[in-house]
Amino acid sequence: MGSLGGGVRGYELGVVAAALLFAVPDLHLSPVITGAVVSAALLGSIFGALAVGPVADIVGRKRVIAAAALIFSLGILGAALAPDVAVLISSRLVLGVAVGIATVIIPIYIAEIAPAAGRGAFTGLFQIMIYAGVLGSSIVGTVLAPYGAWRWMFAIGLVPALLMLGGSFFLPESPRWLVRTGNEVAARAVLARFRDASSVDEEINGIKNLLQKENIRTDFRVALRSSRLRKLVIVGSGLGILQQLIGINAVTYYAPAVLTTIGFSVQAAILANVGFSALGLLMTIIMAAFIVDRMGRRIPLMVGALAMAFSMAVLGIVFGASPDIAHSGYVAIACLAVFQISFALSWGGIVWIVLGEMFPLSIRGTAMGIAVFMAEATSVIVGLIFPVLFKRGGSIIFIGFALMGVLAFFWALLLLPETKQRSLEQIEMATLFDEKQ
Repeated sequence: MGSLGGGVRGYELGVVAAALLFAVPDLHLSPVITGAVVSAALLGSIFGALAVGPVADIVGRKRVIAAAALIFSLGILGAALAPDVAVLISSRLVLGVAVGIATVIIPIYIAEIAPAAGRGAFTGLFQIMIYAGVLGSSIVGTVLAPYGAWRWMFAIGLVPALLMLGGSFFLPESPRWLVRTGNEVAARAVLARFRDASSVDEEINGIKNLLQKENIRTDFRVALRSSRLRKLVIVGSGLGILQQLIGINAVTYYAPAVLTTIGFSVQAAILANVGFSALGLLMTIIMAAFIVDRMGRRIPLMVGALAMAFSMAVLGIVFGASPDIAHSGYVAIACLAVFQISFALSWGGIVWIVLGEMFPLSIRGTAMGIAVFMAEATSVIVGLIFPVLFKRGGSIIFIGFALMGVLAFFWALLLLPETKQRSLEQIEMATLFDEKQ
């Protein structure tokens, strides 16, 4: 139920493209104000991501998920009922705060409650729901566009948000957070719902022993005096930054503009974008079900980075040669499809899986918040500079994305620890204390 936050994130960040087609004339929005409406959600997500980590480490994961659902609902309702642009921008900012909170806390929560053998698949649900939300927003936008019903486009997002809010009251708290705060009895009860009785004691003892060995570094500034902890935060932040510098948001938000530039009609470009969203959803399901808990994390990330780099390089060559050369439209479609497939099978979902499991328990919320903050801030920068660079010629920006893909390959190859089939305690022992278990 908590993973519904991914669906709300995907829907609300995706539906704005269709909604603004009708909100702009209705509310008399200038181009600058239109940009502010879009970027308000991205800006809010930065602050939400940075603020939620310490809060989640203090009050727990369950309460924060409920708070995110409530903030989602308020932001969506405000956008749907906005009488003027000031309320619309403010509502989008509130909505963005919820996006940042959910992006930090949901992968952590799932990683902490899921068994090691299936943790990748369970955590992958978050990315599956993001793609489902994006696809849903494309469908809703297509259906409601003939009526110009932009308020209803926003309002439909209330359905998953309210389901998330109601379901949060039935979620169990993270057993690892419970042990860390001294509530071992409740932690045992939670684990007994999801584990064999014989493994509960072993898991509880593993959590307690690790916390004791860590000396419970509850102060993040104290924890970062450890060079190994600093390295983990840097590696995690790098994953978040590179996930955005590879070009996913530029492809998601601007694929129709790219296709119309090389001769596609607006209708054909929008339809192709719906197809890309559906393709991303299908590939993410395949990643979660068949790849991440079998192949691990590092290999898919490395292969995916190279595949995305290749597709962006070819797209850059197409635009560099001539956007109207024969068959360039088919090449562009193929490149964007390969990119979406590769991203969905690798950096789309696996980054959130790794970030949810690579940080030590005592600082997990805060460290995850920093990594997500870096990802969201990079997303804002890419969203701002892409239209400018693309207008000057698409070649340079796509070649830049290709180079970032190569860098992402080496980042995963040289710096990322493999976490497949290992408990969170085993991962922490290996990364912080050089103990193989």
